[in-house]
Amino acid sequence: MKIGFIGCGKMASALIQGVLAAKVCEPPEVVVHDKLSEPAEVLGTESGIRVARDNREVAAASDVVLLCVKPEDALPALAAASADLTGKLLVSIVAGVTIDSLQQAAGPECRVVRVMPNTAALVQKGASAYATGAGVTDQDVAAVEEIFTSVGRAFRVKEPLLDAVTGLSGSGPAYVYLFIEALSDGGVQMGLPRDLATSLAVQTVAGAAGMVAETMMHPALLREMVTSPGGTTIAGLAELERGGVRAAVMDAVCAATLRARELGGGDAED
Repeated sequence: MKIGFIGCGKMASALIQGVLAAKVCEPPEVVVHDKLSEPAEVLGTESGIRVARDNREVAAASDVVLLCVKPEDALPALAAASADLTGKLLVSIVAGVTIDSLQQAAGPECRVVRVMPNTAALVQKGASAYATGAGVTDQDVAAVEEIFTSVGRAFRVKEPLLDAVTGLSGSGPAYVYLFIEALSDGGVQMGLPRDLATSLAVQTVAGAAGMVAETMMHPALLREMVTSPGGTTIAGLAELERGGVRAAVMDAVCAATLRARELGGGDAED
């Protein structure tokens, strides 16, 4: 599979590293262009991928083209490369640009998939959701799955659900970072050294997530397993409920979803 990247930011770099590590393709089969030449040149030197002169060269050399630019740059980038996108699969991770808009800019003979990844792709633990446009084939879906499972997990959804995906997994890492910080602060307040408190908080969150992933049990059942009558855990949980943590997290997902809709005129992500 020959894969091209229009844009070479952090997410594009993570995807490039992921597909190379997973042997989805070899370095000579990856081509990238960025309007800022330095990031692309550095990545090209480090990984052996090809650096193109412009977006048209990326499109012409690729079977699959990933659009990884800022929203304001997306449609102009596609318009410049549209002549070479005929018959190609375009995969966009651009915030707030709908499949219809992408299709119009890329041309009617280009097949379009829109993806909402998250930053955990940088450590191969990403959660991505994707929606397909008209004419996308089973082979195209398999290619998208192969690319995004190389940096985590990928889930197929209808395009309108990408807003809710944004509110949950797109913005979700920030919620978890805040919780880790709060756990660490609580440990420090009770006398633990900061380094130890943070390490314990990180491992605790990672372990709890791993338990859910490995057992596939409902989180409520796992919570019950560590909540003894009259014990320390129920005392802590009572304080979380008193502070409205559950409702606050739900409200955060809803607020981020609504903001995504505002930014994209109904179908955006942030």
